[in-house]
Amino acid sequence: MNPSASSIKGLIKIHKPDQSIRPVVNCRNALAYRLSKLFTEKIHCLAPLPNAFNIKNTHDLLLNIKDTLLLPHHSLISLGITNLYSNILVPKTKRILTNLLEHELITPQTQQEILKWYDVIKGLNYFTHDDIIMQYDGLAMGAPSCGLIAEIFLQHTEHTHIPHLAHKHKTINYCRYVDDVFLIFDSTHTSIHEILKDFNDPHHKLQFTAETKKDNILNYLEITMHRNSTTIKTSIYRKPTFTDTIIPYTSNHPAQHKHAAVGFLCNRLDS
Repeated sequence: MNPSASSIKGLIKIHKPDQSIRPVVNCRNALAYRLSKLFTEKIHCLAPLPNAFNIKNTHDLLLNIKDTLLLPHHSLISLGITNLYSNILVPKTKRILTNLLEHELITPQTQQEILKWYDVIKGLNYFTHDDIIMQYDGLAMGAPSCGLIAEIFLQHTEHTHIPHLAHKHKTINYCRYVDDVFLIFDSTHTSIHEILKDFNDPHHKLQFTAETKKDNILNYLEITMHRNSTTIKTSIYRKPTFTDTIIPYTSNHPAQHKHAAVGFLCNRLDS
């Protein structure tokens, strides 16, 4: 392997009103790519995260809300984290990781080695696109360890603040998929603006935006939730830009990509 800087390009989010740009990073030839993968594997093995508030997919979401009994004053909202990876507090996350390893009684020598890996991984945040582009804040986008390190920070924040916020705002349901949060709360006791303020206060860089139900309908992940008097009915949500096309069987794509495309549709139907 000939190491090289990660490459970056931008794709326009045509389904967004402001048509913002999504960065797409290829870091397979980056110096720390394999180290980043090894770091992720080691943390999963030595200090697995509790995932107390996480959902894995839409099936998990449906199970989460299946038996939720709604009252007339309960409201549904979704919160999204703005630019998650570039706004993770890297030094604070290292302290959280240190405490996590100590709690799991990992030997000091192993702790030091893992923390050195962490320093190397978070320092390789530069990309090529005609010229060298430096990312000065947050996690290096595209690295295999990004998701795990972000989860370490987010789950620590949740365990620190969510119990208090749930009591304060009379929250009856809270779950999160990566950077999207789903909430059911008592609208007679609080408001969306108060919830948003309390979610944005703990860390000035980690900011949330809110999406509320319209005509008793809220879209979250790949599900449209229809709010009835006491229950939530669901249906499949398709973005306005959805084309209903998949990879042709006769294309030169790898077979596993074709199988995944069909499997994805089957899983959606099963959900």
